[in-house]
Parts: sequence; C-alpha cells; structure tokens
Amino acid sequence: MKELTLQSALELLHENMQNKNLRKHCYAVGKTLSEFFDFYKSENRETGSLTKEQWEIVGTLHDADWEKTTNAPDRHVFELLSWLENYDISEELLNALKSHNHKEAQIREPQTLLEWTLECCDELTGFIVAVALVMPNKKLSEVSVETIFKKFKQKEFAKAVEREQILQCEEKVNVSPEKFVEITLKAMQNNSELLGL
Repeated sequence: MKELTLQSALELLHENMQNKNLRKHCYAVGKTLSEFFDFYKSENRETGSLTKEQWEIVGTLHDADWEKTTNAPDRHVFELLSWLENYDISEELLNALKSHNHKEAQIREPQTLLEWTLECCDELTGFIVAVALVMPNKKLSEVSVETIFKKFKQKEFAKAVEREQILQCEEKVNVSPEKFVEITLKAMQNNSELLGL
C-alpha cells in the first residue's frame, strides 16, 4: 500500500487532471483547508484525528476526478475513491472525500468540521477567483472582504456559484460569513503565486 502524502496526492491530481485552472482550484481548496485547520486549533476547536497536511490533502484531491467525470456528475468522487484503493488512508480522510459531491453522488452527507468546511469553501474559492479576475490587474492582492461581499450581492455576477452553500458556514461550522471569507481570502492571497493570481 502506498502512503498518501501531500506530494503523492499532488502527483495523483496531476496524473488525472490536465486543465491548469482546475488544478489551481484544487490547490486553492487545499490551502484554504490548511488555513482553517490553524484557525480552528487557535480557537481550541475539535479538528478530529487528521493532521494539517491531511486537511490539505482532502482539499487538493476533492475534485481530482472532475475532468474524467464532467459528463457523469454522479460518478464524481467514485472515480477518485477507486484510485485511492491502492493507498493507506484513514477512514476519516476517506469519509471527508466521500462527503464531497453528496448532492449528486449521495454517498455521505457532510458531518464533521472538516467536511462542512470543505462544503462551504469549495464554492467560495471559485467566487474569489472570479472577483480577482475583474480587478484592474487581476490579482488576489487587490481583493478585499468588502469587495467580495459587494459582488456577492450582485446576482448576475458569477451566478453559477451557489451562495447558499457558502453561507451555511455560520450554522455548520459556527464561523460568521465575514470571518469565513476573510480566512479563505487570506489563504489564497498567501498562495497567490501558486494560484497564478
């Protein structure tokens, strides 16, 4: 059995996903989950048995099979799980991946702090990229929490983004939308070079 490290997770992602923008989305979610791990620890919240690196692995791999399942959304996540059969992975990490795409795949509803954080930040990272791309220099450094909420209220802006999914953060992870956006934006700005923004 292979060990699933961040490096081997990235190799698996790159092997199965050629689209650079999709890869960047996976990097963004991974880095955001890593940032939330630190935030929850600073608040003495219960983060489960997974390490900070494993939280990042979950984000990095959550959409790893998307290129291959775009036309069969109900297969999204199932493909990924089949690739992971050769790896030594804890049930907690597997469950976190199973909870992703629960609306289509219906394997597992999000339950843990990690699973709900993934659920809420997945759409948000995409929204923040959309905001960055309409800035004068198309840079994350130009984006503020205020800008994000201003665009959030414009229904025609990035209308494919499910705002309700993001706003669940208050109820599901007990973090206000303002704070949730602030932490996600910080994670992305700290990794702007990796994200090409």
